[in-house]
Amino acid sequence: MTRIVVTGGAGFIGSHICERLLAAGHEVLCVDNFFTGRRQNIAPMLSSNSFELIRHDVTFPLYIETDQIYNLACPASPVHYQFDPVQTTKTSVHGAINMLGLAKRTKAKILQASTSEVYGDPAIHPQVESYWGNVNPIGPRACYDEGKRCAETLFFDYYRQHKLRIRVARIFNTYGPRMLPDDGRVVSNFAVQALKNEPITVYGKGDQTRSFCYVDDTVDGLIRLMNAPDDVTGPANIGNPVETTVYELAEKIIALAKSSSKIIHKPLPQDDPVRRKPDITIAKCKLGWEPKVELDDGLGRTVQFFRELLAQ
Repeated sequence: MTRIVVTGGAGFIGSHICERLLAAGHEVLCVDNFFTGRRQNIAPMLSSNSFELIRHDVTFPLYIETDQIYNLACPASPVHYQFDPVQTTKTSVHGAINMLGLAKRTKAKILQASTSEVYGDPAIHPQVESYWGNVNPIGPRACYDEGKRCAETLFFDYYRQHKLRIRVARIFNTYGPRMLPDDGRVVSNFAVQALKNEPITVYGKGDQTRSFCYVDDTVDGLIRLMNAPDDVTGPANIGNPVETTVYELAEKIIALAKSSSKIIHKPLPQDDPVRRKPDITIAKCKLGWEPKVELDDGLGRTVQFFRELLAQ
């Protein structure tokens, strides 16, 4: 049995990781301050003797014993990370410092959940890990983009200076059950609007693209990266290379929800990326990983989750 810390463990992706690790027979310590995490995400796990919940903000040090750390703590949707941008930056930077310090003291392996946002509005397509990005460092999204970029810097400095066993995953748009209905992400927005038969809000013409990865696939990629040989540090893109326009996504969700919603258009937000698609060659070659869940299948499960949530 391995003792594993998951920061942000009551959140969308974090709770799925906790669930998978617990099912694999590990002892799981879920760390969350419940800013965007939800107790109902982890409620079924609370009765397990191998699961422990610690209410804690990672901007403060944490003194526990552990073998592995998945560092996912940070609000990941624009609505939430722009609510308190200073705290968002602190969570990424101070949180990384504190978790790296914990890994150094306990000699634990540590994985950083980074993001495709480190590429900004990319000037190359698809995005490869060697690309340094095109980020506005003073824009409204910078608290998240630059916070995650700084966290990656810290991880590799600890790797070089202290020989820490690090992993860095750059997660592309992930969707699935346990997303928050009000998080402002495109899949949750569209699903909730469609199920309520409200107008579907598309920014710009809707021809901007995203690559949507179902949460089960993302979790599989993260766990494979954590358990890879120590010379596989990343960064590794974890995402689905199938590109979909936002307008196409809206049409798919309207159909799946059997909705009467109409699509309306609003101006594009500042610094919104035009195209987003991962090159997953490293994940394929080093981890033997690629997504398995088709978009229509994953969206069907996600729409059903929101249908049940809204019926409560």
